[in-house]
Amino acid sequence: MVTKAVVSVSVAASITSSKLLINPSHRFSCLKSLSSLNSFSASALAIKCRGLSNCTSIKSARTMEGFTTITRASAQPLQNADELIASVETFIFDCDGVIWKGDKLIDGVPETLDMLRSKGKRLVFVTNNSTKSRKQYGKKFETLGLNVSEEEIFASSFAAAAYLKSINFPKDKKVYVIGEDGILKELELAGFQYLGGPEDGGKKIELKPGFLMEHDHDVGAVVVGFDRYFNYYKVQYGTLCIRENPGCLFIATNRDAVTHLTDAQEWAGGGSMVGAICGSTQRDPLVVGKPSTFMMDYLSDKFGILKSQICMVGDRLDTDILFGQNGGCKTLLVLSGVTTLSMLESPSNSIQPDFYTNKISDFLAPKTATV
Repeated sequence: MVTKAVVSVSVAASITSSKLLINPSHRFSCLKSLSSLNSFSASALAIKCRGLSNCTSIKSARTMEGFTTITRASAQPLQNADELIASVETFIFDCDGVIWKGDKLIDGVPETLDMLRSKGKRLVFVTNNSTKSRKQYGKKFETLGLNVSEEEIFASSFAAAAYLKSINFPKDKKVYVIGEDGILKELELAGFQYLGGPEDGGKKIELKPGFLMEHDHDVGAVVVGFDRYFNYYKVQYGTLCIRENPGCLFIATNRDAVTHLTDAQEWAGGGSMVGAICGSTQRDPLVVGKPSTFMMDYLSDKFGILKSQICMVGDRLDTDILFGQNGGCKTLLVLSGVTTLSMLESPSNSIQPDFYTNKISDFLAPKTATV
């Protein structure tokens, strides 16, 4: 029964229908102009840089910033898993908190994935964690005993490189990376020059009177992701590139507040690193990970999937569920990760999935147990 209605705000969804798009030959130059707008919705811009007809004025771009309000009924407990399974062709799964926690597989996952494959469903795994490349994630799946191909994995590290390719980022420009090895590997595979990453983790700044920190003026983009070797050197270097290099893009793999490094507790997420650069530059980033629909659009195009035939399964309301809603998909929240039932039902929460359940192995039950 529908017990209440809430309003879900989706900037990205409103932009999906916009015709203000950029001619491929002008994508990078237009983005450089737009990137200087502090008030512009950066995550929305990041998802819609393909198929655009022309790079119109900045004033026109500002008209894209607005809100689409969608009245959504309260989420319903998943009572009939078979019905949901039959209604879609593809399941997109988040990884942390859905498939595993840290390095521990969540109970019932292998059997659930096998069952869905036996029914002919396409499975895709999308993670905001940028520390690994797709190939490295493939090895993690293998280590956990899951048969998942590299083509089925889409990490935000890959999304950052794919996004730069989609805007024709100049090959003579460089990318400064605040993040880990996954971003570097994906940039290398895409043919981009880069610097920074773990190599800068041990660097320190010795402040002396009149000291001036130099930076590479050929850096055309700063990509920020989760970074366990984050330090002041990286903050200052990235800040200098963004503030002083004309048109330098500020790209975030995600803005997740927390992550699951272990299954014992939550740890500060990539959003904390992104937040530091936001603070020092007074700029908002272009977000390529969830809930930006860049990866959803990429997947839909790559596999020829109708978005109405996709169910997004995740444990976070503000990334996974919003990602699915922004993309026009069905959504299922699992309570095996970040979000609790009390958080979902809180009056302050405006993001309501279509359904919720305890964990994905509830798909195995003829009728899902009541949460």
